[in-house]
Formats: sequence, C-alpha cells, structure tokens
Amino acid sequence: MIWNKKKQNALLITEMLISFLVLFAVFTALVFAYQNFRKPMGLDYDNVWVVNFSKPLETNSTDTLMSFYDMLRQDINSLPEVDGAAFTSDNIPFANNTSQTGFLFNKRHINAINWYTTGQSYQGVLKLNLLAGHWFTKDDIGLVNQPLVINESLKQELFGESDAIGKLVGDDEDKHKKRVIGVVQDIKMKGDYAVAGLGAFNSIDSSDYHWLGRMLVRVRPSAGAAFESVLYKKLAGLMKNSSIEIEHLANKRVAINYFALVPIIILLIVATFLLINVALGLFGVLWYNINRRRGEIGLRRAVGASGNNVTRQLMGEAMVVATFSLITGSFFAVQFPLLNVFDLPSNTYFIGLGLSIVFIYLLVLICAFYPGKQAAAILPAVALHED
Repeated sequence: MIWNKKKQNALLITEMLISFLVLFAVFTALVFAYQNFRKPMGLDYDNVWVVNFSKPLETNSTDTLMSFYDMLRQDINSLPEVDGAAFTSDNIPFANNTSQTGFLFNKRHINAINWYTTGQSYQGVLKLNLLAGHWFTKDDIGLVNQPLVINESLKQELFGESDAIGKLVGDDEDKHKKRVIGVVQDIKMKGDYAVAGLGAFNSIDSSDYHWLGRMLVRVRPSAGAAFESVLYKKLAGLMKNSSIEIEHLANKRVAINYFALVPIIILLIVATFLLINVALGLFGVLWYNINRRRGEIGLRRAVGASGNNVTRQLMGEAMVVATFSLITGSFFAVQFPLLNVFDLPSNTYFIGLGLSIVFIYLLVLICAFYPGKQAAAILPAVALHED
C-alpha cells in the first residue's frame, strides 16, 4: 500500500533524503572535531607569550645579526619573570601562517609536511613531549647532515614501527639530506579541533636570522599586565628600530578555535531550519492522511483493531517512508569513506552515518506519534457514519 502511494510520498521522501545528507555532513564534521579534541594538545600554551617584531637592525652581516639575537635572548632570559625564550618562524602555534614542504623517502614522496624553523630552547618553552632521541643542541651545529626533529605522525608515515633516529630524509644526495635526531608527540598547532598533521622541526641556521620576526617567551604564572609593560619597554629599548607587539598563546588558541567552529555552526543552522521544515511537513502530511482515512480507520476499529494497533500502523508507515530515503542517502554517504573524499578516517564517516540514521528515525517517530494517537481516538461509529 505504501509502495502504491510512492508518488504521493515522493516529495516527503526527497525532503528526508536532503535532510539526511545535511545531517550526515554535520555529524561527520562534529565527530571529526570531537575526535581531534580528545587527542592531547602536545604542548603547554599557558603562560607563553608571542613577541612579534620587525627587522631590528639595518645590516646584512650575518655575524652581527647572530650576535644581536643571542644577546637579545640572554637579556630576555635574565628577567625574573621569564622561564625561557626561543626564536621561531612565523608559523607559531594557533597562528594562520602555514609553511609546508615534502620529503622523498624510499622513492616515495610525502607531501603536506608542516615545516617549522625553531631554536634550541623551543622545546623547553612549549614543553613539547619528546618520544625518542633529543632536541637540537649545540653539538648538532656544523654536522654534515643537518639535524631534524619530526612528529609522531610523520615518523609513522616514513618509518612505520621501525626506529627513526639516525635515518636520512630529503630529496638531495645523502650528504645533503637531513638526519632525524628526535621524535616528538603530535602537536595541534591549529587548535583543539584541528588535526595535527605531519610536522618537521628544523634548527635555525645562520641565514635564517635575516628574516626572523617571532619569539616565544615562557613567563611565570605570576606575570601579569605590569610585567608585560616591563617586557615591552625592555624590547623597545633593545630593538629601537622595530615595531613590537606582544600576544598571548592562550588568547590565540581561543580565537583559532572559534574560527574552526564557524563552518560547523553554519552547517548546524542550515540543518536546524531544514529539519524544522521536514518535521512540519511530516506532521502535516500525517495529519492530512488521518482526515482522509477516517473511514478506513473507523472500519479497522469496527472489526476489532485496538487504538494501539492503529497508532503502530501509522507510525510504521512513516518509518517505511523514512527507510526509502535512508537507503538512497546511505548509498551516497558510503561513497565518501570508500573514495576517501576528504581524507578523513573511515570510522568518522561511519559514525556520522549511524548518528544521521538514528536522528532521522527519531524525528519521524516523534512527528508520527501525536497524529497516531489522534487516529487511535477516532470512534468507529462516528467514522463510519461520516463515511
């Protein structure tokens, strides 16, 4: 009977199909964000300040710049409220700056590797978790193969379960490749809800001092606005020709988290309005069907059907109509993990698919329950008399 009325239910099936696909996108995004949120941050951002500065010296002498930056770091470290300072490239944690590269290893090219240029005290400032090997030290300066620290994901991508320490990576000949000296825990540089990705840390070279413009400073918990003013004056006195700005990593984390949630919030708003329309349409259709089928319902009651049987029949019909749309929607949804469309884990898609199916069925049950109860309350004599 339901199949014979498929043309009458075509619009409703289409609405539920579109709602299901939107819900699939929303739940997949939510599951992916939640899975990333549960993973450890990989760094300690509390009490870390970012000093942004422009070129402090008008000189092309590398030795002069190296001496100046070394003196600057020592002066900042000498302040009583400072626990450490490190120069770094512009792609600091929770910033929108991104720098990527690729490696050739065993005739396989690995792309989209986040590339960070850092100093020797970078690990201590951010309290990175070292899993194997060591961070950059003075002993690594001048080695034939430049030292490299990689994150856990890149280590797994390049070497699998084997040891990475001492291995050479890069596109050049062996004498120009970089040697892995350490492995750190994955770091969520783009906030709580973003994937850590592949990451590699390169030690600051003499040529890098010509473009450096970021310094991370770890301060003690007691440091407040008063010390921030002291630090600013200290930096302004040391870098007279430079424009200086101080930011807090904790604030940058909040800002980038909001930015990451914007697409999900937009999807939620669209899905909410769509579901409201579908719910109203489903409720209206069921209500209309009750008025059209009062004679049929009265006859069923007259031959012995109980009110609960009538309610279950109407709710079951609504569930069957929903199943038609879900079968079609599921066919399209499973293509995403099979084709690896957005390079997300397969379980993320399947969890989103399952949540979408459950939500649609719950919505249909809720919308069909009250009209079903109203149908059960129809008296057989009245319905047959009206018919």
